[in-house]
Amino acid sequence: MLFGICLLSIVPMRAEPRDTSELVSQVIYGESFKIIEKRANWSLIKLSFDNYNGWVDNKQLVEIDKSIYDSINSEINIYSLDLIEFIQIKDKGLLTIPLGSTLNTLKLFEHSFDGNKISSKQAKENLVKTSLLLINSPYLWGGRTPFGIDCSGFTQIIYKINGYNIDRDAKDQVKLGVALSFIEESEPGDLAFFDNKDGDIVHVGIIMEDNHIIHAHGHVRIDRLDQTGIYNVDTRKHSHKLRVIKKII
Repeated sequence: MLFGICLLSIVPMRAEPRDTSELVSQVIYGESFKIIEKRANWSLIKLSFDNYNGWVDNKQLVEIDKSIYDSINSEINIYSLDLIEFIQIKDKGLLTIPLGSTLNTLKLFEHSFDGNKISSKQAKENLVKTSLLLINSPYLWGGRTPFGIDCSGFTQIIYKINGYNIDRDAKDQVKLGVALSFIEESEPGDLAFFDNKDGDIVHVGIIMEDNHIIHAHGHVRIDRLDQTGIYNVDTRKHSHKLRVIKKII
């Protein structure tokens, strides 16, 4: 088994080993992974954070020993808390990093960072506070950063920086936690899931106070939430049909 780490800002994970393939997710600075299959130009990896699989360009990964991989994943993670920051690479200048980058291996690679950090589990009320950092970030299928993010990437990264690991996709996130019967039972930080006409989970957002929800739809935005679903405050129409509310924490 081979192991690796991301030492670039943002690396695309693709469904197939080619540049034109669908973007399924992204690896961000400091995240480690197992290399499931290595080819001449591409590697199939599994992220240690959420066990998500995808293909990455070999030029964009750095292999590490199993001992380093095990050490990284035995520690409490430290994450960057600024929307955008930078890493100083010894003798090689600066590297920008997005919110939620993992900072555990800075010394190992002679990188330095003096921005804001966060580690360990945070109080549930901090979820909404940190979610507001990403307001107006554009929607991007497969995205996990302020430069572009999808609905489940948004909920995952907010839970991540607050110390909670949840799955990458909404269809898997919905399997977590305890279902609530009514919106009135929910608390800020709970997740609301939405389905399509076939009953498939296609959207997720973070519940706020006073029947509001923050979610990625066109961009990260705040809308109203009722028993029908999400009421878009701009179009004055419902955009998503509510399926279930889950208490994860």
